[in-house]
Amino acid sequence: MPELDVKAPTIPRPPDTGTGTGTGKPLSVTGLRKTYGGVTAVDEVSMEIAAGEFVTFLGSSGSGKTTTLMMIAGFCEPDSGSIVVGGRDVTRLAPQKRGLGFVFQQYLLFPHMTVWDNVAFPLQLRGTPKAELRQRVGETLEMAGLSGMTRRRPRELSGGQQQRVALCRALVYRPPVILMDEPLGALDKKLRDQLQTEIKRIQRELGLTVIYVTHDQEEALVLSDRIAVMRDGRIDQFDTPRELFEVPRTPFVADFLGAANFLAGSVEERTPEHTRVRLDTGGLLTARPLANADADGGRVRAAVQPGRIGLCPAGTGFCTGTVETVTYVGTLVRVTVRPVGGADTDVVRLELPAGRAPAPGEHVGLTAEFTDVGVFPDTEDAGVHPDAEHRG
Repeated sequence: MPELDVKAPTIPRPPDTGTGTGTGKPLSVTGLRKTYGGVTAVDEVSMEIAAGEFVTFLGSSGSGKTTTLMMIAGFCEPDSGSIVVGGRDVTRLAPQKRGLGFVFQQYLLFPHMTVWDNVAFPLQLRGTPKAELRQRVGETLEMAGLSGMTRRRPRELSGGQQQRVALCRALVYRPPVILMDEPLGALDKKLRDQLQTEIKRIQRELGLTVIYVTHDQEEALVLSDRIAVMRDGRIDQFDTPRELFEVPRTPFVADFLGAANFLAGSVEERTPEHTRVRLDTGGLLTARPLANADADGGRVRAAVQPGRIGLCPAGTGFCTGTVETVTYVGTLVRVTVRPVGGADTDVVRLELPAGRAPAPGEHVGLTAEFTDVGVFPDTEDAGVHPDAEHRG
């Protein structure tokens, strides 16, 4: 259940998203904590989200992402901590008094109502004048490409169309923050990709503040301005998609967002610019600097993503091995290489362009740019989670 690791109580500062003229408002979460019996579901989570920013909570089952979202929504009361939206403390307010929009994975549309009536319902509850209601509903449906379906009922719509209606219903009254709990989880991949594009377009057009929950790392990378990678109820790293993928700060993040290869070895040389690691297989690998490094000779694990490893002649590079498997997956191939001198369980995974695939049984060398290689003390948990969901 616990998953997020912030040792210091510092709150990450949001970037300037350039959407300050939109309808979204900033959101501040400080020290949120929630326990169920003896289990800590969320443990001192803090963050600052800018107006108009798209933030995703990413993690596997039990990481605390949905519980955090539910506390922000008001459906779950925190044991401690505070939630402030646009300068207003909403920590103890009922959900309906927070004025936040919510999009569930289950569409929860009224089956007896038309598309128009489903979308208009939140405005009717708020007593919006009829002229304004018609304008708001019409504009929102047009934005989502649903103008020609106003008289249909949910049973006459596809899954993607129903999810668009649910999104419109959350958008129509222009809430300061939209919360989305795995809204695309029940859809097929092609439809998910289409709706991701639509959600991002609408969010940018309206300058919405969005908090999105998913276990799909590719979805998080595509949609987000920043991602909070959660583990054991805590935030392991809260950063931009590029920073998370290119410069993960923990082994867990390196594995979760890219299924990194972890190569064991010892520090042979350290400078402010790089770390040289003598791998257990005998090769020498140059990596980024190791923060808080032990003395030379300290045990470490170098982490490198499969897509950042290249092939070179056997006997060169940081490792030589034998190609075991080559799997074609469209525009690329997935290759596994068993290193010479490695343990029986050692295998290095690569992703290569489809036209550059080696043959099974071929002896190859492996190479990587030092800027693509992270290095972590061997005492840290690599974070390889048994839940394969996180592969996205």
